[in-house]
Amino acid sequence: MDSSHPQEQHAETRLVTSGRDTKAQKGFVNPPVFHGSTVLYPTAEDLHAHRSEFTYGRHGTPTTRAFQDTLMALEGPQCAGVGIVPSGLSAISTTLLSVLKAGDHILVADNIYRPSRNFCNGMLTRYGVETTYFDPLIGAGLDKLFKPNTRAVLVEAPGSQSFEMPDIRAIAEVAHGRGALVIDDNTWATPLYHRSLEQGVDISMQAATKYIGGHSDIMFGTISANAQAWPMVAEGIRLLGVCAGPDDVFLALRGLRTLSVRLAQHHRSGLEMARWLAARPEVARVLHPGLETDPGHAIWKRDFTGASGLFSIVLKPAPQKAVDTMLNTLELFGMGFSWGGFESLAIPFDCDAYRTATKWAPGGPTLRLHIGLENTDDLKADLDRGFAALKTAM
Repeated sequence: MDSSHPQEQHAETRLVTSGRDTKAQKGFVNPPVFHGSTVLYPTAEDLHAHRSEFTYGRHGTPTTRAFQDTLMALEGPQCAGVGIVPSGLSAISTTLLSVLKAGDHILVADNIYRPSRNFCNGMLTRYGVETTYFDPLIGAGLDKLFKPNTRAVLVEAPGSQSFEMPDIRAIAEVAHGRGALVIDDNTWATPLYHRSLEQGVDISMQAATKYIGGHSDIMFGTISANAQAWPMVAEGIRLLGVCAGPDDVFLALRGLRTLSVRLAQHHRSGLEMARWLAARPEVARVLHPGLETDPGHAIWKRDFTGASGLFSIVLKPAPQKAVDTMLNTLELFGMGFSWGGFESLAIPFDCDAYRTATKWAPGGPTLRLHIGLENTDDLKADLDRGFAALKTAM
């Protein structure tokens, strides 16, 4: 089923056809799930030379190879390799440990995923790596923050709570001019809607727990890198001994096959709900780069081909008790610290406690919403009941 010219095909086709070999799979559409650690060698000479396609379960199986081939086809020709790790946070920590050493300095966008900050402030600090946080909207002004030992720049486009959209192209131009790597957390858009390796990024990570898995039933992370960065990432994965379980690999591969149709629905529903919420009297502002009124819209339109179902809203001033009453009234929107599955979610958040380079003062309570695959009329009705409860509780 593999095409001999995968890059000439559309992304939707590559997602379906890449990483498949029906002859090797005895005619079955999907590859088998290889549960294994030990790989046997036919002769002592082969053992001494490590002469085998697969050498040990931790280093990969035919199942992981199928996933890696499929994601590489989606990432595009700039991708030299894909690493598989057991969670999104593991993708971040493994990447940073692979490219940094004691005495290095890293620049990190202030809107980054909070566990990424915790890793930088905790383990990297203990290992003698200095972190400087910067305004994600700084663009080429980042040049002023570089030090002689700056090794990498970490961004998230957009930030998955406050949704500022950094200009990755401008940041990459500055970073590469200074000899630094650019690392992007690309979980929000996935490489289907943002091929960040083509925008100047050297290493693109994802919490594949989210949209690649798509069903809220796995923990999984991916690290995609260009030719310059891949040897460092590959060595880091090998030395740290990280790997993902075979069943999660299979479920992630299954999720990839339907990513295009699911993400298209999240895109449509997310924008519809964002526009509906922007017109609500209870909402002061919607934080979604796909909206024409969003400050990051021009960059999103230039660099992205779609949006996911995750965005935030700023409510007009209301006491926390009233916001909690609203959340407790919702039936279709669950409360949980994740996103990217088929279900809709709503959580309150406040970035103020952990922003250091920028001030978080939205002017009212903030909610992060994930728009799932439910009918949008039903979701609107659910939120309408929630807003009525908010008003009553004030």
